[in-house]
Amino acid sequence: MPFGEQPAYLRVAGDLRQKIVDGVLQPHTRLPSQARIREQYGVSDTVALEARKVLMAEGLVEGRSGSGTYVRAQPAPRRIARAGYRSAVVASTPFRQEQADERVKGTWESSSGQETASSVIAARLRIPPGARVMRTCYLFRAEGEPSMLSTSWEPLAVTGRTPVMLPEEGPLAGRGVVERMAAIDVVVDNVVEEVGARPGLAEEAMKLGGVPGHAVLVISRTYFAGGQPVETADVVTLADRHRLSYHLPVK
Repeated sequence: MPFGEQPAYLRVAGDLRQKIVDGVLQPHTRLPSQARIREQYGVSDTVALEARKVLMAEGLVEGRSGSGTYVRAQPAPRRIARAGYRSAVVASTPFRQEQADERVKGTWESSSGQETASSVIAARLRIPPGARVMRTCYLFRAEGEPSMLSTSWEPLAVTGRTPVMLPEEGPLAGRGVVERMAAIDVVVDNVVEEVGARPGLAEEAMKLGGVPGHAVLVISRTYFAGGQPVETADVVTLADRHRLSYHLPVK
């Protein structure tokens, strides 16, 4: 194949993709059948099948059992604002901790339990592997729709045997990390976030309403108090439905 020339299946997928983007193929309409693609583009069954696979992997179409392949509706991306701690502006809650846009109404479900820190989590918290941590899993909903998953770990060497050991129980249940730590005289003074992307896991897609294997954004966040990590978390959201928006003040 000459340099720069696309394989036939990518050319077919590209033309169908453009028709979806331009609205020629509307959401919820059936994609041309494999036989129709073969006839229309003058390609083999193998090429037609591979082109459909490309569109499915890109999340532009979805298969429906016994019915065929249909164009997926593409919701407008929701903005996830990241702006640090702003207690004077809006009450700190787990939802606000992850979504700083106060215009968005949100709720969450959670479950907590003790476990031993894996080597990865121990490195992030700067504690020995196997040390006890409190692990809390969240499902966040924005305006009623699943929006984000979060798993956080807090070292029990910091919070154990205190009123804030369980993030969603006790006198400060449902408050953010900064306020909970302040209640036990731990002053959070810094937060670090790293953003990456990877294929979504099947269980993540099921909870968020996405498709297994499609890209997710992962925000790995750690709160520090005097240089010591006091909470680390992974926040997961569907890449095709969200955009991260960072507000970075100049000091």
